[in-house]
Amino acid sequence: MLSGEIYRIEAFYGDPQSGELLPKYLLILALLQGGDAVARLLTSRDYSRPRVPPCYHGDPYPGFYFGIPGGPLQRETWIDLRPFDDIEVDELTRKLRRGGASLTMQIEVPILLAALECVAGADDTTQRQERALRDTLAALR
Repeated sequence: MLSGEIYRIEAFYGDPQSGELLPKYLLILALLQGGDAVARLLTSRDYSRPRVPPCYHGDPYPGFYFGIPGGPLQRETWIDLRPFDDIEVDELTRKLRRGGASLTMQIEVPILLAALECVAGADDTTQRQERALRDTLAALR
């Protein structure tokens, strides 16, 4: 697993109207000691999130604007900066083997650098996550 990889996670959440399990895209940002990774969900719902500046830490929906990433992500996309628990790399690896997840794409380094900086400064990023994000940022520069 690498910083900047986007995974499609099948059956991630239930549709509130139909109950059908729907997929979600997840961006790996940094690896942590102990086998976890700092990740954030992607969303195509702007909920009044700005496009300029791309990094927005305000309420009620903080986000980082990606634009249209490409591949299967053909709509305007944001990183959702609200709280999100670290993910277990081993669990994601099991989902990949079983077909419950798939690697979709790797984002370009300049966009990844801006995203790492933005997520590191978000209000809901923990100190442990921030350290890992800033370490990854330094390693990529």
